[in-house]
Amino acid sequence: MEEKKLIIDVNERPPLKSWLFLSMQHVFAMFGATILVPILTGYPVSVALFASGIGTLIYTFVTKGKVPVYLGSSFAYITAVIVAVKAMNGSIAAAQTGLMLVGLIYCVVALIIKFVGKKWIDVLLPPVVIGPMIAVIGLGLASSAITNAGFVAGGDPKNMIVATVTFLVAAFISAKGKGFMKIIPFLIAIIVGFGISVAFNMVDFTAIASAPWFSIPEFSFPVKIGNFNSYKLYFGPETLAILPVALVTISEHIGDHVVLGHICGKNFLKEPGLNRTLVGDGLATALSALIGGPANTTYGENTGVIGMTKIGSVYVTAGAALFAIILSTSGKVAAVISSIPTSVLGGMSILLYGVIASNGLRVLIENRVDYSKQKNLIITSAMLVFGLGGALLPLPGSAVLSGTALSAMVGIILNLIIPD
Repeated sequence: MEEKKLIIDVNERPPLKSWLFLSMQHVFAMFGATILVPILTGYPVSVALFASGIGTLIYTFVTKGKVPVYLGSSFAYITAVIVAVKAMNGSIAAAQTGLMLVGLIYCVVALIIKFVGKKWIDVLLPPVVIGPMIAVIGLGLASSAITNAGFVAGGDPKNMIVATVTFLVAAFISAKGKGFMKIIPFLIAIIVGFGISVAFNMVDFTAIASAPWFSIPEFSFPVKIGNFNSYKLYFGPETLAILPVALVTISEHIGDHVVLGHICGKNFLKEPGLNRTLVGDGLATALSALIGGPANTTYGENTGVIGMTKIGSVYVTAGAALFAIILSTSGKVAAVISSIPTSVLGGMSILLYGVIASNGLRVLIENRVDYSKQKNLIITSAMLVFGLGGALLPLPGSAVLSGTALSAMVGIILNLIIPD
């Protein structure tokens, strides 16, 4: 492993003033993407922020404080969660049960890796399967981004203008931004888009003015606790349709830790070990689902900010987690975020979902997948058509397997049965 020079190493504790500043900087780097998932899926933003913070602390504890990772809301499950909620007539029971099981899948995979190793993952999920799976996640959400942006028949020109400016700001900063700004294009774009929306009189400040400065996050539990919302655990087919997406996020987890290891000059897959990092990630997701939040995942923004600042201290990522928990208890923050117009989210989503899809292509390119081989061509073709063509595989009951989950199953099966 090539050694990289960090200004502050993984286990080094910065001075108090520097720690406060660096932790706040780190949480703002994660903030834009972390709040975007709950806004798009209907989860309370306060719960997503709390789950992000507490999940990061759990991960830090499980990995013995040896990996500077911040966990944020996962984009990979957006489509599967939305489908599960619709199938349950608005109930989150199937989605939350599914995400809890996803966390357990992480732990089971970690246990297998501990005793068997991880070569079987490469056999089950080669790049020719992972790449199209990621592409389907992004492209499958494209119509939602366009609708939110207002680029539809009879759309309001104001929405189109706000969405376009938001998109261009995010794109410009991603391409030309310098220093820390380059790490937070989503956050800056949301602020600019929100400002234009205010100028167009598209924001209602009533809820913001009446919101309390301090409030407990809007948790939901599988049992009735006080005045919190509750849902019943549901193990039907709607739940099972979420589970195949775990294959995508496990692959992302491994890739993120490899890249972060290069930046920090360490091999995190060996120490503390892939089994520990997977357990930490899995427990964080299971807890988030238990309290009514979205799935957690490792973030590219986390890797980016460490690579840019050369601050790899686990004390900083843990500090960012504490700040996220504090922000989750502010009713004003939640109200401001909830008041963001859909056109701002649409402009953001055009870039975000496109980047997700492009990352799928990058997996194929970086691993030099050879499309002169018919096997590779067949696998990718079938996955894209099944994933994006609206294919549905009925399951027992009222649920169906579709989108990313169906595409993943098709790719894995074809890769195993088609001879080289």
